[in-house]
Amino acid sequence: MKILDLTQRLSIMTPPWPSYEPLNVKFFKRLMPNGASGQIITTSNHVGTHMDGEIHFCTSGRTIGEQPIEDFVGPGVVVDISDEVEDFSIYTSEMLMKKADIRKGDILIINTGYHKYAWDQPQADEIRYMVRHPGPGHEFMEWCKEMQFKWIGVDCGSADHPMNTILRKWSEELYGLATECSQYFQKKYGKTLEEIFPRVDYQMMHFGLFPKGIIHAENLGGDIDKLSNQRAYIGAFPWRAIELESCICRIVAFPDIKE
Repeated sequence: MKILDLTQRLSIMTPPWPSYEPLNVKFFKRLMPNGASGQIITTSNHVGTHMDGEIHFCTSGRTIGEQPIEDFVGPGVVVDISDEVEDFSIYTSEMLMKKADIRKGDILIINTGYHKYAWDQPQADEIRYMVRHPGPGHEFMEWCKEMQFKWIGVDCGSADHPMNTILRKWSEELYGLATECSQYFQKKYGKTLEEIFPRVDYQMMHFGLFPKGIIHAENLGGDIDKLSNQRAYIGAFPWRAIELESCICRIVAFPDIKE
C-alpha cells in the first residue's frame, strides 16, 4: 500500500503559532546506568502539523480525545490552488471546485503552496508563512457548512486568513502589514480590509465551524504536492488524550485505497 506523509517535520526549530510556547526536548537520562535513554518534552499544542479541536474555540465542544478515531479518517481530496493565490489573497469555493472532485462529507486538504515557506524548506520565510499566506472569505466558510466536511487541512499557519486573526493587530504594530493588506484588497477586490473581514466574521473558520463539528488541521506539508487535485483516503492521528484542546498529529494519505 502506498502511503504519503502530509506532515511537516517537527523540531525545536519549528515555529509555533505566534505567542505560543515552542517545542522543548531534553534528556532526563541516557543509556547509563540502566541501559535506557529517556526524554521529556514540553510544548504547546499548536506547533508544526496539528489538529485544532472543537474546544479550542468552542467551550461546549469536544476535546481531541473525546472524538472517535472515525472522525479523523475517511475519503477526501487534496486541492492544489497554488497557481491561483499569492500573498494576502482570498480563495473561494469556486477556485477549489474547478480543480478537483470534491464531495459532501469529505476530508478537504488545501494546498496553497505556502508549505514551501515552512521553517525547513529552501525558501523558508516565517513571516510570509504565518502572516502573508492566503485565506478564505465568508463565502468559503458558509460553503464548508453546506459540504459538511469531516475536517479541513491547510499547508500554512492558519485556516483563517492571517488578517482575520490577532495577527492583523500584531503585524500592523511591527511591520505595517495590515495597512499593506488593506491596500492590496482595495486594488484587487475593491474593498478595504475592514469591509472584507468585519468584526462579526473574526476567525470565522474557528468560531463559525467548530460549533458545527468541522475542525481543521494546520501546517501540513511533506508529500502534499504528490496528491495535487487527487482523491485519496486520508487520516489524521492525534493523541487519544481526553483533556487536549488541540494536538500535534501525523497526517497521511492512502491513494491506493478505493472508495
